[in-house]
Amino acid sequence: MGASRVPVRVCVVTTTPYVINVFLKRHLAALADCYDVTLAVNAQDAYRLEAGLDPRVQVVHIGLERKISPLRDFAALLALVRLLRKGDFGAVHTIAPKAGLLGIVAGYLARVPARIHTFQGEVWASRRGLARAVLMRADRLMGRLLTHALVVGRGEQAFLEQHGVLRAGQSTVLRQGSIGGVDTGRFHPDPDVRSRVRADLGVGPDDFAVMYLGRIARDKGVLDLARAFGELEGASHLVLVGADEEGLRRAIEEACGKRVERLRFVPFNSSPERYMVAADVVCLPSHREGFGMTLIEAGACGVPVVAARLYGTQDAVVDGVTGLFHVPGDAAELAQRLRTLAHDPVLRERLGTAGRERVQRDFRSEDLIRAFRDYYAAVLGPGRCA
Repeated sequence: MGASRVPVRVCVVTTTPYVINVFLKRHLAALADCYDVTLAVNAQDAYRLEAGLDPRVQVVHIGLERKISPLRDFAALLALVRLLRKGDFGAVHTIAPKAGLLGIVAGYLARVPARIHTFQGEVWASRRGLARAVLMRADRLMGRLLTHALVVGRGEQAFLEQHGVLRAGQSTVLRQGSIGGVDTGRFHPDPDVRSRVRADLGVGPDDFAVMYLGRIARDKGVLDLARAFGELEGASHLVLVGADEEGLRRAIEEACGKRVERLRFVPFNSSPERYMVAADVVCLPSHREGFGMTLIEAGACGVPVVAARLYGTQDAVVDGVTGLFHVPGDAAELAQRLRTLAHDPVLRERLGTAGRERVQRDFRSEDLIRAFRDYYAAVLGPGRCA
């Protein structure tokens, strides 16, 4: 497309406001500088759009749901086709698996010239049998219909190419990866906040605090983490920060065994950095992950991480340098990694310091957002930013 000064209309499509709240506010503001932006999202989702969304972004409710629901999914597809045809959009950009399939198909049917999807973790990666085959075919279809692809990490990029979802050279990873980098002014070490939050949680100054931050769901490995925590000794605590989407609280408590009295649940909130700085280690034992933003956010806070070794997390962690890996689903090995860090404060400090240095070098949000806007300029022209 030529570099026109007439603003191109861009429709960003995702399922839940959670994705916007956590990842995309700065992306939308950067796009709104240059283009006319519409956000199509399920505005009636349990998560609500938080304050801070750029007022230039027009929000349109589309009944997209994360879970498969054929009738509702078909209705959402038709609604997207109508929106895209009526709006004369120059680009549709989808984020999240369900939004990707429906949004890209709708964009194809509505003849939107630029159809972009951001890949950030595949649902089928942790599935087996028929479910895996069907979901993989859906992603392959999307890969054929889109015109441009962004991938949040090189590990995921290689994984998608290996499984025939994307062709070699079809996709782009911005800088060193991640969806939008880390705001190092927000995520940084803060001894005062650390002391206050630990006191509120009942964690002593010399106790060992393991934190998980994210959706509390089976595919995030939270039950593995609870079992591993149950094997720890001494003054250790486990804090889970996030929404219990699958009603797992009782199962988690049972998995912790005798250590359940040192388990804390914190509801989803918009200040995860407060809990990260209070942690001695942040853990992401996920069964599938496109990148693992929590891991570099923890690094920015100077906190070491323990993560399942996945195609995505390998971009976010340098094993033995910024954190430690464990085999996905192996609670015993996860417990051993946590025990190693619990008994070695010098190692924790070394990993945390290296993590912050790496984030400042490779993952600053201002650098990723600049690369994102440059990517759009190459695809659509600079719009108002000319």
